[in-house]
Amino acid sequence: MLASMRRALAVAAMGLVFVVTAAEAQQATRIRGEIEKTDGGLLSVKTREGETLVVKLAADARVSALVKASLADIKPDAFIGIAGIPQADGSIQAFSVHIFLPAQRGVVPDRHGPWDARPGSTMTNAYVESIVRSKDGETLTVKYKDGEKKIIVTSDTVIAAVAPGDKGELKAGAHIVIFASEKLDDGSLLAKVMYVGRGVAPAM
Repeated sequence: MLASMRRALAVAAMGLVFVVTAAEAQQATRIRGEIEKTDGGLLSVKTREGETLVVKLAADARVSALVKASLADIKPDAFIGIAGIPQADGSIQAFSVHIFLPAQRGVVPDRHGPWDARPGSTMTNAYVESIVRSKDGETLTVKYKDGEKKIIVTSDTVIAAVAPGDKGELKAGAHIVIFASEKLDDGSLLAKVMYVGRGVAPAM
């Protein structure tokens, strides 16, 4: 049982490694939206920009889930991803924090760079060094290979944890982020890697 669980976590971790590298290589293909209806392997997805897309699932499409979490789930030394807006003092105000699976430590690269969720946003994959709590919010100090950042977490920050997912979760009403896709000749998209929200809309 333990061995099979470890194998499942390792598979999920490897899938999300592909998510990171594909996202960096194909930023134009990253799509965020809500599934309006499904028909076999076809999804009708309304993007956050209001466009409706026909999305086909690749036979080997990798699906990972994001489940609702809270600040209490973020512990020192946790490996997290932070989508946020850089502030004048060098800190980052987070609008999304996701907690990686333990199996993703040392596999998903720790790094900081531009992100396309919002204008001027960044993504930081890093380890939590310290947490300072106050009445106005929490400040996390995180470290990654090339440096460290102070992260401001507010009541508006969406916090989620990564979990193994499957294609069965791709139903009408589900919120998704497609990280790797290919445009087909008929104008549809072939989705290869994605997150699906499980009780939470992905904000990354």
